Amino acid sequence: MKYALIIPDGCADEPQEALGGRTPLAAARTPAMDAIAVQGRVGLSRNVPSHLPPGSDVATLSLLGYDPASHYTGRAPLEAAAQGIELGPQDWAIRCNLVTIENQVMRDFTAGHISSGEAAALMRAAALELVGDLPLEFRPGVSYRNLVIYRGHRQPAPFGPDTQTTPPHDLTDGSVVDDYPRGSGCQLLHDLMGRSGSVFAGHPVNAARRAAGQLPATHLWLWGLGGSPRLETFQHRYGLRGAMITAVDLLRGLAALLGWQRIEVPGATGYTDTDYAAKGRYAVQALDSTDLICVHIEAPDEAAHEGDLAAKIESLEQIDHHVVGPLWQALRDRGDYRILVSPDHPTPLRTKTHSREPVPFVMAGQGIPPDAETRYDESSASRTEWCFQEGWKLMRFFLDS
Repeated sequence: MKYALIIPDGCADEPQEALGGRTPLAAARTPAMDAIAVQGRVGLSRNVPSHLPPGSDVATLSLLGYDPASHYTGRAPLEAAAQGIELGPQDWAIRCNLVTIENQVMRDFTAGHISSGEAAALMRAAALELVGDLPLEFRPGVSYRNLVIYRGHRQPAPFGPDTQTTPPHDLTDGSVVDDYPRGSGCQLLHDLMGRSGSVFAGHPVNAARRAAGQLPATHLWLWGLGGSPRLETFQHRYGLRGAMITAVDLLRGLAALLGWQRIEVPGATGYTDTDYAAKGRYAVQALDSTDLICVHIEAPDEAAHEGDLAAKIESLEQIDHHVVGPLWQALRDRGDYRILVSPDHPTPLRTKTHSREPVPFVMAGQGIPPDAETRYDESSASRTEWCFQEGWKLMRFFLDS
């Protein structure tokens, strides 16, 4: 038996007036996903418990079959795992966005999708100016997505369970005044974020970006901190080998912690300009070497964060044509299979941020009895009897039912 999980990140949404009351998923041309619905079943899954933040970290952990109430420690530790950064029992990882803040408004949580090279230069400058005697390591990542590591064995970390931070993508076009870190250790985070403005103001990277008509990276935004998670491998838990295709460090980190192979695809960007066809080709090839292939596509989520309806629909159509369709055909050609398509969480265009409502899924394959639905969308999923209130239990059902 071969298994495939496709995650169109953040694709679930609300009905849109511009679409005559349809959602982007309902309006998009998705013949492959709809055909899977005809041959299989649709349903709903609540991937974010009420007491946890509705981010991709919590929701994807759940979607991959791990109870976030027991295993979630924070987003940054997962991204640290992607970079091969080992965290000791007293260490903390902190997600570090490069952002554009103007007049205390979050103009852009990606600093204009700053390049990785530019980001690395700014992170080096921040390390030189901000570390001092603090046990901090500034670790460049991909584009605006970077990390700060606090080494607690050198000096006890001031953070704790009451430390609260706000994801910058939740603040798009809004004031940041009331959303700086709170709780234990917040003063340290405030200080680093505030002083970064002076470090970056005259930096050559920002001077060049302004001259080119691009947004500068004005500040660091620190959030998503936590200690090292402890996850049993997917093979130990479910008895299957897995492989991950993604352009996002969060998913790379989860793959590393689960013991999955990580497949890097040329042209995969983690944005709407990603090479969908290449992701589909690499996924099909991966069936030769793994039991379960997971393909994560960030594009619908990015489009929703930008409030771009057309781009969200386009990304869903590209995913259907280049990823879902070819992978489903390859699975059928090989024999026994199961396929599951599900976002991690909704990202409504109206709010431009994540929500914790249930998401629609569709699955088909050997042993999956079909229902009467013929479309994969939120409306079809809401009419079925399948609703996993604890989303992490969906994976076990998908593999074993």
